[in-house]
Amino acid sequence: MASVLIIDNDPVCRNQLVEYLTQHSYRVHAADDISKVTLNPALSLVDLLVVDVNKEHHDSFEFLQHLRATIEIPVLIMSADLLTEADKVTALELGASDYIAKPIAIREFLARVRVALRENSNRRQSTRHMVYTFGHWKLSTRHRWLKDVSGDRVKLTAAELNLLIAFLQSPRQVLSREQLLLATRIHDQEIFDRSVDVLILRLRRKLGEDASSPQYIKTERRAGYVFDADVATEHSRKRIA
Repeated sequence: MASVLIIDNDPVCRNQLVEYLTQHSYRVHAADDISKVTLNPALSLVDLLVVDVNKEHHDSFEFLQHLRATIEIPVLIMSADLLTEADKVTALELGASDYIAKPIAIREFLARVRVALRENSNRRQSTRHMVYTFGHWKLSTRHRWLKDVSGDRVKLTAAELNLLIAFLQSPRQVLSREQLLLATRIHDQEIFDRSVDVLILRLRRKLGEDASSPQYIKTERRAGYVFDADVATEHSRKRIA
């Protein structure tokens, strides 16, 4: 039975979501304020986090950033007033799995919960034990870090990390923007298509690439992008320092 934590300061909406998910065999917990949810090991037992954000609670995005850097669970953002493209892009690039506008269509909400849980399960099965090596870089999907040859870690957002993993899983293959959108959990292609280009630019910079002549991530006109490097893989069976 999957466990879902709902954080919403609207008691009517919160209770409705709790009751509905409980009826569909989910184990549901609830809180009325994100400040009451601490980053502790117990939170890793939750399979999905649903968070309401509004103009008075911008600290929710800060919480999301800290959460994604600490543990990996899907986060579904809800909002009634932060509905601009910039708000959605910020949440998704910080690692949110999805962004739902209020008022919520309850059946659609259930469908999005199921998709987020399914995608997270598939991603864990396919990537959690892999270590990729390319050039003078090493990436661990289990511990979600990227290190250079000297052992220094390079800080990546959740979206940047997922984007790099997608490239490493398919080296020297052209990946379309649609494929990369899915890999970074940015689902609305019509609205967020150009966000891929922004993420590519940021990732190139963090890999120390010259934007005019990138070494690894190369643009294929009218097709997408290709990761042009030999990639070695190994399974991680023990903790990597």
